[in-house]
Amino acid sequence: MTSSVPAAAPSSASASVLDLAPVIPVVVLEDAADAVPLARALVAGGLPAIEVTLRTAAALDAIRAMAAEVPEAVVGAGTVISPAHVTATVAAGARFLVSPGWTDTLLDAMKASGVPFLPGVSTTSEVVALLERGVDEMKFFPAEAAGGTAYLKALASPLPQARFCPTGGISLASAPSYLALPNVGCVGGSWMVPGDAVAAKDWARVERLAAEASALGRV
Repeated sequence: MTSSVPAAAPSSASASVLDLAPVIPVVVLEDAADAVPLARALVAGGLPAIEVTLRTAAALDAIRAMAAEVPEAVVGAGTVISPAHVTATVAAGARFLVSPGWTDTLLDAMKASGVPFLPGVSTTSEVVALLERGVDEMKFFPAEAAGGTAYLKALASPLPQARFCPTGGISLASAPSYLALPNVGCVGGSWMVPGDAVAAKDWARVERLAAEASALGRV
């Protein structure tokens, strides 16, 4: 099973979430009023897939606002850790789901949601277990702490069918080394949405940082 985006996404119906852009911004918003201008800045910078994490009380309202007012964005929900999260975020308009880890219960809920999903893994056994369940696209988290590019490179030979979105500790400087790996489709990061820029509502800066990230190619 691949994480194909819905047909309304800004790419072909068969395109994967991993193929929309080299970087998925990982967004933490304290104020839902910032959601729409932030999403517009990220899309303008070339990053249409946006992961809004469920780490704040504003997250669901932020997802709802982005989905309603920025149709060019493919808005997803991150830090999804329960079936209740799945239900609430899809109802709010999330078009993909990302979890830091997975259980059978959570995986069943994500599969039943009707939207693409990236369950989190950090060990070989977790990867094999997901492949056994028909899932071949995953989040590798926490990427740097769990072994980084060396770990993913080691997985590529025995498990070439698995594709990853590494997230956790990745920066503009380190992202190209991940993107150069054959089993990495994109990376997740938050460096293009720094807290001080969001607090200052400096959307021009966010757009510039997003453009830098979207320009990352294979090395």
